[in-house]
Amino acid sequence: MNRLLVMFSALILLSGMTVCNALPVIKGEAGHESNETFISPQSKNKKVKVKKPVSAKRAQKLQAKKEKKLKRDSENFVKENRKRSLEIQTSGVRERMKQNVKDANTRYKDKKKTNTSRSKKAGRKYK
Repeated sequence: MNRLLVMFSALILLSGMTVCNALPVIKGEAGHESNETFISPQSKNKKVKVKKPVSAKRAQKLQAKKEKKLKRDSENFVKENRKRSLEIQTSGVRERMKQNVKDANTRYKDKKKTNTSRSKKAGRKYK
């Protein structure tokens, strides 16, 4: 019974407390205590440059160079592979493949054109 009474009174005390959100005390320019921080106008507009170590810059440049080379090699591989796949086909199939590419390009252009006309204000008017 005693333990229950102590727990109940502790619960009432804890629930009655409020959280205080006080600002920290900061000494201003004049040396007096104030609750506001002073920020000069020059420090607001000043851009801070963070210098990276030279080794980090070098590593980033090397990584960018490697990625560029990989991308170029990948594009060349795809290009050569397309040429090869056209060469090994018979003439009839080759003509059909070329025509399919042309048709796909025209469909893509038409689709792109309709999407851009929809996004314009005038295009939205007539939806």
